[in-house]
Amino acid sequence: MNLSIKTTIVAIAAALSLSLLPAPASAASPYPGYIYSPDMRTPASLNGYVYADSIDGYGLSVGPFDSPEDLFIAEDDTLYIVDGGNARVVHLDREQNVLLVVGDEEGPGQLDSPKGVFATRDGEIYVADTGNRRIVRFDAKGRFVQEYLKPDSPLLGEQFYFAPAKVVVDKRGYLFVVSEGASQGLLQISPEGRFAGFFGANHVDWSLSKFLVKLIASREQRAQMASEKPPEFSNVFEDAEGFYYTTTLGIAANQIKRLSTVGVDILNGDGGGGKEQNVYGDYQLPTTNYTPAFKSFVDVTAGADGIVTALDSVTGKAYQYNAVKNMLFVFGGIGEQDGLFKVPSSIAQTSDGTLYIADKGRNRIDRFVTTPFGQLVHRASILHADGKYGEAQPIWKEVLRMNANYKLAYGGIGQALLKSEQYAEAMDYFKLAKDKYGYSAALAEYRKEVMRRHFGELAGGLIGALIAIRLGFYLYRKLKRPSGAAAIRSNQEAGGGRQA
Repeated sequence: MNLSIKTTIVAIAAALSLSLLPAPASAASPYPGYIYSPDMRTPASLNGYVYADSIDGYGLSVGPFDSPEDLFIAEDDTLYIVDGGNARVVHLDREQNVLLVVGDEEGPGQLDSPKGVFATRDGEIYVADTGNRRIVRFDAKGRFVQEYLKPDSPLLGEQFYFAPAKVVVDKRGYLFVVSEGASQGLLQISPEGRFAGFFGANHVDWSLSKFLVKLIASREQRAQMASEKPPEFSNVFEDAEGFYYTTTLGIAANQIKRLSTVGVDILNGDGGGGKEQNVYGDYQLPTTNYTPAFKSFVDVTAGADGIVTALDSVTGKAYQYNAVKNMLFVFGGIGEQDGLFKVPSSIAQTSDGTLYIADKGRNRIDRFVTTPFGQLVHRASILHADGKYGEAQPIWKEVLRMNANYKLAYGGIGQALLKSEQYAEAMDYFKLAKDKYGYSAALAEYRKEVMRRHFGELAGGLIGALIAIRLGFYLYRKLKRPSGAAAIRSNQEAGGGRQA
């Protein structure tokens, strides 16, 4: 056998052996990656997340799921699934083994069309039992403990319809409830079941057109406009610091809010989308200089690192941002392929950043894992959000080595250069990032630096210019002034004229 044949056989064997190796995670993506840029383009990008697998119940002892409505991930990364069509909550461990099922047996804990679930640190389970118009509390072993019906309070009124859809519970045991049709905000209910007030309500936006219409409207029309209600919350999520993220459908801005313990939105400020929000807007598109595409965020989740991922029910896409509202990734969509959805309903995140998304249109929960590129972006963006621009700079450079279209990396490097007083270089990177605010800041500092560096020359030049101007005026006046003899004749002529 000659050398060329041997070489061919070795090459074929090597190719076959490589084909048997596990494929990288990025190969599992059914769709091309992209990211929004500040000029509203969608340049190609590596994916930050890829589809891993699905949980549909067929391989579990509980049987197939039917219209999963809500997901909750506990501190130990176990997963609670509201299986709405089967009127139950299924608790799975990290290996997707069934730990517990609640609500599917007859008795006081039997559920009807549940839509929300929350578990405390000690394993107690709270379920928004929407069909029965109550919240049910189970202990860690799934035994019925308590039910929360409509609170008896004159503040709610007789006509208030209590239809809890989502629930979270704080460290004191107080419930924060999204009730369908309640426009006053989240309901606060004490551990004993008493109404403790509304929390963090949305507001009716003021507009000039409404104001002008009121000026010419009839009394009946003004009364109808005065009765306009603020939009209701669609979901609530409690983060590791005890703040409450909420989502709201039917509004064009600030669909996601982060409410403090007193119900103040600390995420969007005054909601005006001003300069303080930089180019990252209100969790819709990455710039406030263009009209944002309308989104319908039905759920939101946030990690301990401040990375926020919101689920849009209309486009079927997940939008991810870091703690300072930089858009990181967009993935998902509507379709039949793995990694796409029919009717996405809920999203939850484990401690390692793995995302679970419930698709009640396909009766399953899809799991997404971060790619190496996504992990790199997360590392850099977390440092960036913490103001550690210098530490983030080499990571951003590695991001650009993998994906030169990733505009956020240029902005991150620009911030690092700005902090290290390399203003001219920072301007170049901000220009590549299309970050006009960063560019303006670098330009202002660059001007100051030029002034300081050339102050002597500038001051000398200014003084020289003033001297030249003074000398010029002096010479001009001297040239225009008449000579001595001419001045005497002029005076004599002037005197003779007066005598005449």
